Amino acid sequence: MATVEAICISSKKGIVKKAVDQAIFVKDFGITDDAHAGKWHRQVSLLAAESIDIVKQKLPTLKDGAFAENIITKGLDITTIKVGDQLQIGESIILEITQIGKKCHNDGCAIKKATGDCIMPKEGLFATVIQGGTTRAGDTITPIN
Repeated sequence: MATVEAICISSKKGIVKKAVDQAIFVKDFGITDDAHAGKWHRQVSLLAAESIDIVKQKLPTLKDGAFAENIITKGLDITTIKVGDQLQIGESIILEITQIGKKCHNDGCAIKKATGDCIMPKEGLFATVIQGGTTRAGDTITPIN
């Protein structure tokens, strides 16, 4: 069973996100109080804890939100997720995957500079909120396609 390991938000773009106890997801907008929320295709970002753990072998002090990810997943096989797939989080939230990966910053992020690689450009999932609700760490993530 896949779960939410952590939820992270930031008030400004371009800074590390910080873990929060819970988050409110708003339909067609994103996460309340997160800088990436809005009327666009990358309202919410997801990244696998398993991939982050590999990076932590080189950077053990890496904190949740360092990749600017909103949701850290645990036990979700991201290799099977495609654009258009939907994920249910907890009892009510439904996300639709709109993009997989994204271009890293022009000169590479701090993580890429320190480790030689960054996982977000290859493994980051981006989604829009189809149905809102509140979630917290430990809630289930269920593919519904």
